[in-house]
Amino acid sequence: MSQALPKGFLWGNSTSSMQTEGAWDEGGKGKSVYDVRPATKDASDWHVAVDDYHRYDEDIALMANQGMNCYRFQISWSRVCPTGDGEFNEEGIKFYSDLIDKLIKAGITPMICLYHFDMPLALAEKYNGFASRHVVEAFIRFGAKMVDEFADRVPYWITFNEQNLYFMSDAYRIAGDLNGERSTNALYTISHHVMAAHAGVANYLHAHSDAKIGGMLAYSEVYPASSKPLDIMYARQLDEFLNKNLIDVFTSGHYSTEVMNFVKTHDIDMDFTEEDKASFAALKSDFFAFSYYRSDQINSDKVPVNTIPNQYLDYGGEPVPGLRVNEWGWNIDPLGFRDILTKVYNQYHLPMFPIENGIGIRETYTGKEIQDDYRIDYHRVHIQALKDAVYQDGVDVIGYLGWGLIDIPSSSGNMDKRYGMVYVNRTNTDLRDLKRIPKKSYAWFKQVIASNGAQLD
Repeated sequence: MSQALPKGFLWGNSTSSMQTEGAWDEGGKGKSVYDVRPATKDASDWHVAVDDYHRYDEDIALMANQGMNCYRFQISWSRVCPTGDGEFNEEGIKFYSDLIDKLIKAGITPMICLYHFDMPLALAEKYNGFASRHVVEAFIRFGAKMVDEFADRVPYWITFNEQNLYFMSDAYRIAGDLNGERSTNALYTISHHVMAAHAGVANYLHAHSDAKIGGMLAYSEVYPASSKPLDIMYARQLDEFLNKNLIDVFTSGHYSTEVMNFVKTHDIDMDFTEEDKASFAALKSDFFAFSYYRSDQINSDKVPVNTIPNQYLDYGGEPVPGLRVNEWGWNIDPLGFRDILTKVYNQYHLPMFPIENGIGIRETYTGKEIQDDYRIDYHRVHIQALKDAVYQDGVDVIGYLGWGLIDIPSSSGNMDKRYGMVYVNRTNTDLRDLKRIPKKSYAWFKQVIASNGAQLD
């Protein structure tokens, strides 16, 4: 048996509200942008998900039986505040309060995420989401209310899931911007508004509680496609613009020098106010959280002249050669995971917290245990990479949370792309009985947790 991880290490599961809860029109919930999206040939709608709103007792029991001691869940903004900036819904708040109490009773530390792309529909339709300064203020009000309600019981918080995605081409969709301008100015304004919202909530939490909060990014390792200087420069710029630029704010209260010079030389107006600068200056982070699934490489030959760094991967992203992939083209690269843990910790010296990791595979239940050795292998090599970062590189790591370890629809709504160690009996078109059925990996991860990471075989 190899070396265990430090005492108090957190093992657990991460999910979002729209991918788990269902009950889209129950309990006083208002509509989010997801609630009005129709099913497609490759995706379900979002009305039921895995019905966790009614079945979370069962799912808590599955997590507790596996030995998990942390669960990162998301509060649906429109469940607790139906219009996003109007009256709060006490029934929705009670739902999360009861969930928190039951997690604690089961020995599971709750971790809250406040936003996972599900903008209240009213704010999207009226203001185009985070394109508007009004929505920044509405989010801070929502976040402060959740801190007041739950920070005495919830020790770990993040505001935005994968915050750097608001600096990329998908920003408009996940920010709830239905009909706004599509431009570099608009992209940078949305990203800045999201950071201003993060700072407002983080500063409020630190002023009113002893809870901890950190920024959270979707961190993919991006390699240069060759040793050509431009490939190497583009890989470095991607890391600077999409990752370090935001970590600089989380840790030092200011954007990257390189990015701000780009803003200046390109005459970008990102609605950066003096009040924002003061809020950033007061900001601190207690840890750095991130998701990690895969890596990419950047081929500068494919990137058109005058493409902004935020969009290099839209044109020049390529698969990394020599790595195994799933059917959606997502590769398996544990060394990239270790490198991110180590290089970010070396530069910023914040405790690292990987809170999403996993692989999506198409699976069918036939009455026999699903033999998901591929999932065991994926988590084994990533946990070993984490241990190498801890014991060979000296990184301080808080825990390891897998993504959707009880099956949920993927981010596109596809129930066929399963990440879980527990099978949920539904398809994109047939809800069936939603029965939870542990896979082979469930027992394996239970053994890993029991040994605190020492036993990975």
